[in-house]
Amino acid sequence: MPYAAYGTNLDPSLMSARCPHSPLRTTGWLVGWRLTFGGEEHGWDGALATIVQEPREQVFVAIYDVAAPDEQTLDAWEAADSGLYRKTKVRVNTMAGDIVAWTYVLDAYEGGLPSAHFLGALADAAEAADAPADYVTALRHRPCRSVGL
Repeated sequence: MPYAAYGTNLDPSLMSARCPHSPLRTTGWLVGWRLTFGGEEHGWDGALATIVQEPREQVFVAIYDVAAPDEQTLDAWEAADSGLYRKTKVRVNTMAGDIVAWTYVLDAYEGGLPSAHFLGALADAAEAADAPADYVTALRHRPCRSVGL
């Protein structure tokens, strides 16, 4: 089953380095979901990215065909092997039709702010995946954690 990336794994170059046997298939939208942050107590640099269901919202994603060995690497990278994130199935709207994929959802309370560094990395990854300019701009203008907190 394909993987839907919404965080730094949106960046095809970064994903290729992490999971070299898992090519980018396409991009699309998780309709009825929104990008948010949570688990600030678990992150070393502020809150962590996640998605939650939300009518009238959508999240830009990149779809990858993840090979079995890469899936284990990705689980470790995303801390799914430790229980911090769990996998869930989602429906992604693409130009070629809907695709059912899996993605990671943070298993912690929503709330807290990401660091400016992390938010910048998310925006850079979205830009690298050819997300629409208004989506990237909205990421760059989200509230973030102040330095020194």
